[in-house]
This record gives sequence, structure tokens and C-alpha cells, in this order.
Amino acid sequence: MCPVEDLTLQTHDVGRALAERYGFSIYDAMIVASALVAGGTTLWSEDMQDGLLVEGRLRIVNPFA
Repeated sequence: MCPVEDLTLQTHDVGRALAERYGFSIYDAMIVASALVAGGTTLWSEDMQDGLLVEGRLRIVNPFA
């Protein structure tokens, strides 16, 4: 289980960069950035692209696919 991460300036900066690089909405980008900062390797989401590997470390998985 990953720890809960605060929305820090680092998380915000990573999220903005992810939004530009991957075309995420700013809200989705902040979720992905938080998962990356927390050291997560899998992000479960039915709304984002299933199978996408973000930054070579975080795989987005649709639990309903």
C-alpha cells in the first residue's frame, strides 16, 4: 500500500510536466504525479489509457479491461 502524499510544489511541478508530455487533464496529471512521487508502480483507473507506462515506472491499468 502506498502512503498518502501531500500536494507539494514538487508534485505540482511533476503534474504540470506530465500534463504537457502525455496530454493528461491537470486533475489526472496530479493523480499520476502523486502516484509517481509515492513510488507506486501501478495506478488503477478506468478513465485513463489502459496499459500506458508513464515515465518508465508507473503502469496505468483499467480494472475493467
